[in-house]
Amino acid sequence: MEEQKKQPESTASAKDTTPKVTGIGGIFFFSENPKETREWYAKNLGIETNDYGSTFEFRNLNNPDEVNQLQWSPFKKGSDYFAPSKKEFMINYRVQNIEGLVDQLRKNGVTIVDSIATYEYGKFIHIMDAEGNKIELWEPADSNGQEGK
Repeated sequence: MEEQKKQPESTASAKDTTPKVTGIGGIFFFSENPKETREWYAKNLGIETNDYGSTFEFRNLNNPDEVNQLQWSPFKKGSDYFAPSKKEFMINYRVQNIEGLVDQLRKNGVTIVDSIATYEYGKFIHIMDAEGNKIELWEPADSNGQEGK
């Protein structure tokens, strides 16, 4: 028992940089009238909305001080933001090490729609899955996964 206490702590506290998805960052879908859709959700389900939809905040289970966000947004039906997908929705996945992930995806033959774009709130790139769904990958700007909080 005493020996176990003297062993060095595991490296679990070291920052994991494995290229991977870490959660959902957004849910986007087509709507005939996004403004009316946002208003319906606000009135009937109590979702606080703005011109972009709604932002849901949550804490990271493994790091409760970390506040994360999920963006919910209706887009005008026919918006080219989902192109080249013909689907009615798009999911944004939060990722870590977006550059490493893109390298892996290229090696696996995944269709990369564009190149990594960097904004003050993070890095983005779009890919296509095997079913023709456009996927948005997002690595939040700061190192601990918070989006400006």
